[in-house]
Amino acid sequence: MAEQEGTAMYSESDIDGAVAAGAISPAAAAAFRDHVAAAHRAPAVDEEHFRLLTGFNDIFVSIAVVLLLAAVEQIGQRIAVPLGGVAVAVTAWALATFFTARRRMALPSIILLLAFVGGCAGTVASGWIQAIGSDAQPSPQLQALIGAGTATVGAVAANLHWRRFAVPITVAAGAVTLVGLLVALVAAAMPDLANKLVWPVLLIAGAGVFAVAMRWDLSDRERRTRRSDVAFWLHLAAAPMIAHSTFQMLGVFNGDIGWPVALVVLALYVAFAFVALAVDRRALLVSGLVYVLYALYALFRSAGAVELGASLTALVIGSALLIMSAFWQPMRRAAVARLGAMGRRLPPVALATA
Repeated sequence: MAEQEGTAMYSESDIDGAVAAGAISPAAAAAFRDHVAAAHRAPAVDEEHFRLLTGFNDIFVSIAVVLLLAAVEQIGQRIAVPLGGVAVAVTAWALATFFTARRRMALPSIILLLAFVGGCAGTVASGWIQAIGSDAQPSPQLQALIGAGTATVGAVAANLHWRRFAVPITVAAGAVTLVGLLVALVAAAMPDLANKLVWPVLLIAGAGVFAVAMRWDLSDRERRTRRSDVAFWLHLAAAPMIAHSTFQMLGVFNGDIGWPVALVVLALYVAFAFVALAVDRRALLVSGLVYVLYALYALFRSAGAVELGASLTALVIGSALLIMSAFWQPMRRAAVARLGAMGRRLPPVALATA
């Protein structure tokens, strides 16, 4: 028995399942999380848990699910192109009734949710394409309307899936489809200005998704419930919308950037870091990483470090991110302190006490 010590590992899903089954009380689960957090010298809220794997069986089942969905999609398309999406959606829903509703498997549930939403949306898109003919070239306005219809069906599918299975990523998937709907409607209404308007619209939409994420976050400041998981995925969806649209409007990848633009990019990344520290979410830092790497590389090149530009960039950014990770709580405490009363509504920064 001694050789088996230390081999048992419990995921967040295991703890939640034990609470749901009545094996332990919610207070006991919270105390256990606090004990683990104190042992690791970090508050429980700072762990930023999200459920992706409950064990290797998740990977095993996910591989089987992907193979099965690919097979039914191909068979459906052989009969009629839109039936491929229908077959995927129906199969994904049926599998979710077991692997999501009963087994509560994390990664398979995410794959099945995305397959269901994608299958429903793909059915509409392929149906439109087949209706107008594969050889026809629809106008930009018609393409935008097809995109709007596809996004609408995706949003409805996400809503249905959430009501039945409540997988945390579903809310983010629905938010992304609604953003796609908004972009498509703008493109359909003003096709001549679509290329100029897409990034500002995406930035505004990303800010809206971020606001929704914060609403979920603030409803569970201690990050003890599934609402925190929903907030995590919403932050993960909002961050690239904000970062990508912001840096695209700055023209970061439109040829070589000069040092003024590079400095603006670095300043924005510092602002993103402050927001990430304040809300205790790292998604913005990850989403803007490629842009700040490119901007810093451009600065090193303009300073004459052509051959070592990439190495120096990786050294600086890698070191900065590691320092932030190691001193996240002290830095976060300083950031939240600057927010005054608003900071007291954010997730706590003090170490949990036993």
